[in-house]
Amino acid sequence: MDSRPIAARLDRRRFLQDSALGLGGLGLGPSALAQLLGRDGVDGGERRFAPRAPHFRPRAKAVIHLFMAGAPSQLELFDPKPELTRLEGQPLPQSIIGDQRYAFIRPDAGVLGPRFPFARHGESGAVLGEPLRCLRSVVDKLCIVRSIHTDQFNHAPAQLFFNSGFGQPGRPSLGSWVLYGLGAETENLPAFVVMSTGSGLSGGTALWSSGFLPAPYTGVRFRNGKDPILNLSTPTEYRGAAQADTFELLGELNRQRFDAVGDPAIATRIASFESAARLQVAAPELLDLKSESQETLTLYGCEPERPSFARACLLARRMIERGVRFVNIFHEGWDAHTDVRGNTLRNCRATDQATAALIADLDRRGLLDDTLVVWGGEFGRTPMVETNPALGRKLGRDHHPQAFTMWFAGGGVRAGTTIGQTDDFGFHIVEDPIHVHDVQATILHLLGLDHERLTYRHAGRDFRLTDVHGHVVRSMLA
Repeated sequence: MDSRPIAARLDRRRFLQDSALGLGGLGLGPSALAQLLGRDGVDGGERRFAPRAPHFRPRAKAVIHLFMAGAPSQLELFDPKPELTRLEGQPLPQSIIGDQRYAFIRPDAGVLGPRFPFARHGESGAVLGEPLRCLRSVVDKLCIVRSIHTDQFNHAPAQLFFNSGFGQPGRPSLGSWVLYGLGAETENLPAFVVMSTGSGLSGGTALWSSGFLPAPYTGVRFRNGKDPILNLSTPTEYRGAAQADTFELLGELNRQRFDAVGDPAIATRIASFESAARLQVAAPELLDLKSESQETLTLYGCEPERPSFARACLLARRMIERGVRFVNIFHEGWDAHTDVRGNTLRNCRATDQATAALIADLDRRGLLDDTLVVWGGEFGRTPMVETNPALGRKLGRDHHPQAFTMWFAGGGVRAGTTIGQTDDFGFHIVEDPIHVHDVQATILHLLGLDHERLTYRHAGRDFRLTDVHGHVVRSMLA
């Protein structure tokens, strides 16, 4: 029998391509890990996802991406248009509409004015809609960009486009590219974590898939419930000698089978057990929010045992403290085809306090400077009203890819500034147009990665997140 460690007996490239990141549910503890791995040293003494040098000096080390799925209305929150109020009920000029067509409204639908008043806040004088009552407290930390545009009109393609650079499934997600480019700072937790706090995502699991990158670069989803990781605790009846004997036998069978056939999938399985064991040790402490002060829980509006956007934000901060590289929080429910006012109020009540708390909490802990926080959806909302009695819709807004607003904080962005401008109707961008590929290039740049050099060869050619497009938005950089 070959006595070399398993990793030394594998074609390393094939091993990486075939690997899969295993998570909880295996009931493994430290003693079981020793039983499984102690004799063979499956990783050959090397860390998978070891930190890698960036292309140049980074501004940020980690990202928290707050993705507002369904697309918030920029006209209610960030981009006031008094002209829409003046023209409410009248159609937009044909010269503005052009040949644009919509899924649920006619191009000659009447204008709908903003449903909320706007005011300036902070030393920067940034303009926010009235529902963002908490965000105004940290507005001077934000870089607000009013001139984002996308190629995609419907939810699933647009969500995929923002998160993977392509409107169809199969490409690596942004978090996967970041992990591929930079590696991980933690051995005990997944480096790319996904949480969602709504009822469903149009883009599905492809939003955090590794696509054609090796499987371990896929985001790991934590459930939005009392037990974010199922079966994390070892059942009482399987502890002690019974557990040790079980995993000793399992480890021996896996080793014998690998020696017989040399299949990398077997080594992958053993490596998955290792990941699960480490997670079982580290995750309970991460998920125990009772260790947080009451002041912090109140700041976020978080009840430790109740699933919420606030709980996800607090967990995201704790993950960043423990070396997690990329955290996605998807909050679904912003698709305001009817009652855009009520939709905006409901979603702001669910997210505004925790979002502002996350910025403030990262800042006071000295984490904001090297953590990039990204907030936004997949596109914007129309200045024209959507009303359809047959579908029970009134006073809503349709999808609008031509112009929408996002904001960024920390991680080397230019705080206290507002970039870009739309026309008087909020329909077209008239100053500093910024494409989704430009946003992706800028996020990678802040992490020290050149979006044109971060490539992966697949199907005979080199792919990258931004395809053949994208420019770093220098006006966003501090």
